[in-house]
Amino acid sequence: MTPDLMEAGAERHARAQGLPAGASTESGGRTAGYGRPAVAGEVDVTHGRILYLEDVSVSFDGFKAINKLSLDIAPGELRCIIGPNGAGKTTMMDIITGKTRPDEGTVYFGSTIDLLRHREAEIAQLGIGRKFQKPTVFEHLTVFENLELALKTDKRVKPSMFFKLDSAQADRLADILQTIHLADSVNRMAGTLSHGQKQWLEIGMLLMQDPKLLLLDEPVAGMTDEETARTAELFLTLKGKHSLMVVEHDMSFIRTISEIVTVLCDGSVLAQGTLDEVQADERVIEVYLGR
Repeated sequence: MTPDLMEAGAERHARAQGLPAGASTESGGRTAGYGRPAVAGEVDVTHGRILYLEDVSVSFDGFKAINKLSLDIAPGELRCIIGPNGAGKTTMMDIITGKTRPDEGTVYFGSTIDLLRHREAEIAQLGIGRKFQKPTVFEHLTVFENLELALKTDKRVKPSMFFKLDSAQADRLADILQTIHLADSVNRMAGTLSHGQKQWLEIGMLLMQDPKLLLLDEPVAGMTDEETARTAELFLTLKGKHSLMVVEHDMSFIRTISEIVTVLCDGSVLAQGTLDEVQADERVIEVYLGR
């Protein structure tokens, strides 16, 4: 969920509760309150890469969380990232989204957008959407209202109060409801959804903003087998239309959705290839099994 969307949802919930604007910061356990920078233009992918990291490093209190990390993702690709705890997966996403600044290295969105020159809120508006493991939806709003709120381009309180969907926006919202398997739950309060449905709703909220790149952290953790299977269907539907980076531990899920898997260890790329290839790599076996 983008920072300005978190703020808008908090303001809307505050109004519904009769509180003054800014009184509520509830949004799935994280607070809001970021700036609203201008949106950049289209992403240049003429060089065949939508995301490019080279020799990225960052240390925390002497511990090197990311160590000369280099990788790239093609437009429309669905890339899975695996690795043991502490491998640097979350820190890598933090760097891409501007939450953490690296000590050195290069991070580009397309060929021309240097992400290290942008703030977190700006990066979200450039077309990079991030979903954390825990769903962050507005539980006191309906499924429809969550998606409607995500579509709005001006999140200030007064404009959002008088916003109305036009026919094209209504059609887009209806299409996304179908995509995320929630068309039959459009008027349900988000707080009554199952864990898996909340995950789908937040993905839908990101899709309403038409991101070029989606970063998804353990999206099927805690889901039922049926929800996991339907999430795989969802991701395969998104592949090609969007680029996806999926951090996940569920190998069966990964096998279903991804052609290329990147293994991180100690903050850098240990191996890359198909799931069968990386699972057969002796270095990967040693990292996971300790032998």
